[in-house]
Amino acid sequence: MIEDEQAVRLATTQSLELGGFEVSAYAALEQALPDIYAGFEGIVVSDVRLPGMSGLDGLEKIGALDKDLPVILITGHGDVRMAVSAMRSGAYDFIEKPFSAERLIETCSRAQEKRRLVLENRQLRQTLARHPATPELIGQSAGMEKLRQFIRHIGPTQADVLIHGATGTGKEVVARQLHLASGRTGEFVAINCGALPESVFESEIFGHEAGAFTGAQKRRIGKLEYANGGTVFLDEIESMPLALQVKLLRVLQERKLERLGGNALIDLDCRIIAATKTDLLALAAQNQFREDLYFRLAIVQLALPRLQERREDIPLLLAHFVQASAQRFSRPLPVWTSAQMQTWQQKEWPGNVRELRNFADQLVLGLVDLLVSEQQNTQALTMDAAPDSLPRQLELMEISLISEALHKHQCQVAAAAEALGIPKKTLYDKLKKYQIAL
Repeated sequence: MIEDEQAVRLATTQSLELGGFEVSAYAALEQALPDIYAGFEGIVVSDVRLPGMSGLDGLEKIGALDKDLPVILITGHGDVRMAVSAMRSGAYDFIEKPFSAERLIETCSRAQEKRRLVLENRQLRQTLARHPATPELIGQSAGMEKLRQFIRHIGPTQADVLIHGATGTGKEVVARQLHLASGRTGEFVAINCGALPESVFESEIFGHEAGAFTGAQKRRIGKLEYANGGTVFLDEIESMPLALQVKLLRVLQERKLERLGGNALIDLDCRIIAATKTDLLALAAQNQFREDLYFRLAIVQLALPRLQERREDIPLLLAHFVQASAQRFSRPLPVWTSAQMQTWQQKEWPGNVRELRNFADQLVLGLVDLLVSEQQNTQALTMDAAPDSLPRQLELMEISLISEALHKHQCQVAAAAEALGIPKKTLYDKLKKYQIAL
């Protein structure tokens, strides 16, 4: 926070600290700039008129460091026109003197939330750029934090792992994260045991020698051997034929394999991560799965939570999926209300994260009518009006126009307000009134 008048600087600092902010206060921009850098986690609040470098000069220099770092300008009455021009140059917002502590804290809170989301998205993009085949674990629930701890603890140990999880809970995502945490330089090889015909299963997994069977004209390296130095993910392990379960058990115990039709033992250095959506012990009791293989795989086990067990992660997951979907389909980001998000958080989601990802695609493609959903969520509107009344129709029209403007301008409130021909503060008031989340 930059303010040259000591009394104002002290009072503003105290107000922000009471509002929950940690504040570094400066009398001049020249003093503050060395502490502002690309990736700075906070925001900047600066008076426009300062000794030496002005707030507008600071806006330009900060924008050159990090164009997404929110800068809030404090202006005198005669500086409003100049501040509006500055907002078009990238300022997040401006506050006109005199201002209330509530107005300051509200504006700073919005800016800080925007900054948090920007930095989260940057981190996601950087992770995907470094490991494009390794999706990020998204969520801040207790279950996801426990899962991250498991990966940090078990990932580097090279131990085989058995993952339990319902359809769509992200078993392969976790397997890839374990592979990444292991530091192994070999390939990550995913095999869906339920999708392989039994007639080719052994050849696909263990490989074969030339002449091992009709049509085997040359040697074939199997998936396990191909993953040497890496990780093999056996999804739907319960679907593996019983005869091959014996062979897999021997591989796990000896870390050697024989190709089909061969006699030589081949040293194997690969980690096995198996996954199932069923109770393998119950299958073993019915002689549908080998009990000895279960106990060999189950030394280290992990159970993944269903989406309904971590509903607090749905907003972050949906925001991530929608952003990826909008980029993939070259469509604008959809806008929803807080009431709609609450409704989605209460859904059962039997298909778990996979179903939510498909829902995000539908949102982006316009297959989910957000305006209709809004009509079904009357709590999202502050006016209790009859569905066909003129006030109600005007509200719905206003919601539609605001949503369209936000879509067009990538959720940039300043640009949307200018396109709608209303002050930025008026647009913020309407976003709050209709609970439209950015």
